[in-house]
Amino acid sequence: MVRGQTYLLQVINVALNNQLFFKLANHKFTVVAVDATYTDPYITDVIVLAPGQTTDVLVKANQPIGSYYMAASPYAHTQPQIGFPNTITRAVVTYDGASHSTTPIMPTLPGFNDTPTAHKFYTNITGLVGARHWVPVPRHVDNHMFVTFGLNLASCGAVNGSTCGGPNGQRLSASMNNVSFVIPNDAGLSMLEAYFHKVEGVYSRDFPDEPAVKFDYTNSSLGLDSSLIFAPKGTKVKKLKFNSTVEIVLQNTAFIAKENHPLHLHGFNFHVLAQGFGNYDPIRDPYMFNFVNPQIRNTIAVPIGGWAVIRFQANNPGVWLMHCHLDVHLPWGLAMGFEVENGPTPSTRLPPPPFDLPKC
Repeated sequence: MVRGQTYLLQVINVALNNQLFFKLANHKFTVVAVDATYTDPYITDVIVLAPGQTTDVLVKANQPIGSYYMAASPYAHTQPQIGFPNTITRAVVTYDGASHSTTPIMPTLPGFNDTPTAHKFYTNITGLVGARHWVPVPRHVDNHMFVTFGLNLASCGAVNGSTCGGPNGQRLSASMNNVSFVIPNDAGLSMLEAYFHKVEGVYSRDFPDEPAVKFDYTNSSLGLDSSLIFAPKGTKVKKLKFNSTVEIVLQNTAFIAKENHPLHLHGFNFHVLAQGFGNYDPIRDPYMFNFVNPQIRNTIAVPIGGWAVIRFQANNPGVWLMHCHLDVHLPWGLAMGFEVENGPTPSTRLPPPPFDLPKC
């Protein structure tokens, strides 16, 4: 870097199963965008990114000429703690004119369980009203959903009395609203092709708006409750009218362990209205909603043992997944889908599959 210059860093977390803290020793960041949408400038010395999230920051080269490490380390807080590779990745940033023998300065990174630092970053980002691509929050809501999500167990099904590697000898699983999503790999066509060609039987349109059983979602004493922890398998979607507005309360559960799940929605950006810890309170927590300048994202890191509220407009026809961006959780079933009806004009209708669509 040249001292006195300002640089734009576009930081992407491409890890499969870890959120990451990211710092540049002795330098401040000014956050100007997240998930490709502009934000109010936010000054910080650390940023946090879930898998698939992006953050654009400005960095002023205003430190003494020398070498500095930029480094990333995991944010992987769970309760109880689940093991993970707690390693640091780093690169050297060198000022123009610095001696090659200079030892780079290393930043002090947050601990892997520093939830206060992560939550402070995630909740202090606000959207830049009036910026290019800014979209105001839709105020009328057509579809209210309350979606619980987290890990689960599935019956082992092993022969000869052997057991599986999950708790109580069962298989690990995951679900949203107690439905463990199954990708229809054996259907012969994708869910999107089934939608376009009106082929029934590939998926069903009965994903529930709320969990069938209400309980104390973040109570760790229920973490292995056999009456609650087994989720049936299914390929279920929620059907939406074109241009309808959807509000979703995303509620973490404490099954197996509490953790911060990054949930990604395909096909749409959404406004993050609020987020917090514990069980969502429908009386108290709506007073926290930011309708003025909420951040706009496509991936939300829902706080450990907590909740987040998002809102989006279903203006993109087709079939779109919402799923956990921790890679290991998707095949376990932490996903669901939306089927969005076609709009009234040619430009708002799903086009046919291309002739060279690859077959998996």
